[in-house]
Amino acid sequence: MTTTALAHDVRDMALADKGKLRIEWAEMEMPVLRQIKERFAREQPLKGVNIAACLHVTTETANLAITLKAGGANVYLCASNPLSTQDDVAAALVKHFGISTFAIKGEDNETYYRHIHAILDVKPHLTMDDGADTVGVIHSDRKDLIETIIGGTEETTTGVIRLRAMAAEGVLAYPIIAVNDADTKHLFDNRYGTGQSTIDGILRATNRLLAGSKFVVAGYGWCGKGLAMRARGAGAQVIVTEIDPIKALEAMMDGFAVMPMSEAAKVGDFFCTLTGDMHVLREEHFKVMKSGAIICNSGHFNVEINIPQLENLAVSQRTVREFVEEYVLQNGNKVYLLGEGRLINLTSAEGHPASVMDMSFANQALCAEYMMQNSKTLVKNVYGVPRPIDEEIARLKLESMGVEIDVLTEEQVTYLASWNSGT
Repeated sequence: MTTTALAHDVRDMALADKGKLRIEWAEMEMPVLRQIKERFAREQPLKGVNIAACLHVTTETANLAITLKAGGANVYLCASNPLSTQDDVAAALVKHFGISTFAIKGEDNETYYRHIHAILDVKPHLTMDDGADTVGVIHSDRKDLIETIIGGTEETTTGVIRLRAMAAEGVLAYPIIAVNDADTKHLFDNRYGTGQSTIDGILRATNRLLAGSKFVVAGYGWCGKGLAMRARGAGAQVIVTEIDPIKALEAMMDGFAVMPMSEAAKVGDFFCTLTGDMHVLREEHFKVMKSGAIICNSGHFNVEINIPQLENLAVSQRTVREFVEEYVLQNGNKVYLLGEGRLINLTSAEGHPASVMDMSFANQALCAEYMMQNSKTLVKNVYGVPRPIDEEIARLKLESMGVEIDVLTEEQVTYLASWNSGT
């Protein structure tokens, strides 16, 4: 399909053919989503449904959008981060796949929200978020849309935190499925995807050697675990900072040094925040960092590093490489901020490998179908991914890898369901 008549706002339509090739390359590593797309094309479970999707506009997301369209949906896509868009992919979605896309890498804040409003102007029945910005806009500025919205999905930890806070306060206006909480999402996407793609982003931005360096990982959730594992694999001495005693203990027993950020800041060469909270790196830490320290973020929003405080401390500032900003502090030390403090794995690299996003976006597709099928029974709350969906995705993934597993015998099923089979 080739069309440019759709409503859209992308950087350069001349990039579309390149983007199409990259989308096809990613699709080869997404066999689970491919099977879902084939079924969707036959059954049309989303026929006539308007979907407003605010996601990272990457090759993998493109394949999700194509799958949803195959299922009959009218898909409208914008970026969930100003620096995560792949411009060639955005152009290809419009020209070759007939999907209205509003995303430009490096767009300013005004354009970012204008694009969100553009996908909401279609009066969506379903929302798909990565960070809950669309939900936030709907609940603050576009309450007129709530009446026709059936439900939504949320892709990432930060967004789920925001949505659960809304539900707890009783202000969430429609049901949302926390795709992030599926085992086939966070155990693989967050850990293996974030681990590899964050290292990729740091290396592309800096071309620095990790071996022998001290690499500080702020936060030991699934993303932090993945990054710590990959940094150690590259030869770095990994230090973990945490506020949760259980996670800190886990990091210790996984073989990592654990200390407060006030101490880690004095010795680290690389710092990466992955907490979902704000101001994890701040003035008191910048002041004690050694010259040449590299700081970046792989959490969803760019508030984890207090950039205004860093700017106030600096006597000079300049861009020394693409995505690398040098801040010279009053003591003469130099601190290097990567990717404006935004998701470094998407700012200077290409995000997660397609093979892990295969499972994450399979969850998105199947949860969209589930929401349409069960909307009448769901209340205004945040729901986990139904276990049968999670297990089916894992089964399909194993099947695509040529892996077989055991099946319980009838005797074993009976035993596990029994309480009177003692010693």
